[in-house]
Amino acid sequence: MSSSTQPPCSSSTATTTVEPSTATSISTIHPDILQAHILNRLDGLSLVSTACTSTELNSLASQQDLWTNICHSIWPSTNTPRIREIISRLPSGWRSLFSESFPLTTGPRVNPPRDHDHPSELISAVDIHYKNKLIFSKVVETETSSSWFLCSPFRIDMLDPKDTCPTPIPNSGSEETCRDLAGDLSLSWILIDPTRLRSVNLSSHKPVSVQRHWLSGEVHARFATVLAAGERGSASDSVQCGIVVTCGGGAQGGEMQVRGVSLQVEDLDGVFLNGKGSLGVLNTGFEGKKGMSGRREMEGRKRYGMFLEMKRERRERRLKKEGALDMLCVSFGVMVLVSLGLFHLLR
Repeated sequence: MSSSTQPPCSSSTATTTVEPSTATSISTIHPDILQAHILNRLDGLSLVSTACTSTELNSLASQQDLWTNICHSIWPSTNTPRIREIISRLPSGWRSLFSESFPLTTGPRVNPPRDHDHPSELISAVDIHYKNKLIFSKVVETETSSSWFLCSPFRIDMLDPKDTCPTPIPNSGSEETCRDLAGDLSLSWILIDPTRLRSVNLSSHKPVSVQRHWLSGEVHARFATVLAAGERGSASDSVQCGIVVTCGGGAQGGEMQVRGVSLQVEDLDGVFLNGKGSLGVLNTGFEGKKGMSGRREMEGRKRYGMFLEMKRERRERRLKKEGALDMLCVSFGVMVLVSLGLFHLLR
């Protein structure tokens, strides 16, 4: 039996139009609703993008409560009295910390300020996550004005030699652990200059390399940021701010411990800089331009790979130069011996 009823998706269905007067715009939503149900659900990058859409949203997205919650959720170590006091003195508070510390440092400015008055103190706020779960969080204050610090190799340790931190990282006793950490371990190392109210994140977020020590069996996960140390920002003057997380302990099939978290600055010759030299490099990081890229891990690994390549090329040039000098010395020695021999024969 036939029916005259048309199906709902028929092409003859009438088109419904919405009158402009009934359309809802973002401006008609109460600001309290925007803050309580929309803006507080956004991450930092989304909140930055939202703030660029209109004057009203910029004002709402600049509220300190939003940025405080975002920073504390990303970096739990920042929720300490000392860091809260420092952030309270920043022009835009927690939003300033996010803009300075979330992005990857992309390089030197065109004309970076040459400030040789180094900070008398550095504050390190470090957070380590494994599979998006916090496993380590600590703040360490480092005094930098003593002659011992300025002349000694620069190194900041977040753990004392006898301290360890338990983790849920399984110890498989094989390269599977290294592959696991390469994808699931993330680290943030925010370095703060409390005097000039500056900060920089020295971590590549994800490891640039993960290796197991052949003798001890410990796993070393390296995070790195490559900075230009020369006044002109030349690639030939690049240095590496290397962060090494050492995991070990626990029987095979058990859970590993974090046994060390340290920061050092290394040049292309493989030499670790002293305190004075490192402070100059870190000034470049504080003042360097930054970009909020969503591909921080890829950029970090790319720059680290370029650093290793420049390091290899420099080592090969040095070996060739040393080889040429050795040959010259040998040739000169042979000539001296031959000359002495001829001299005795002629006598």
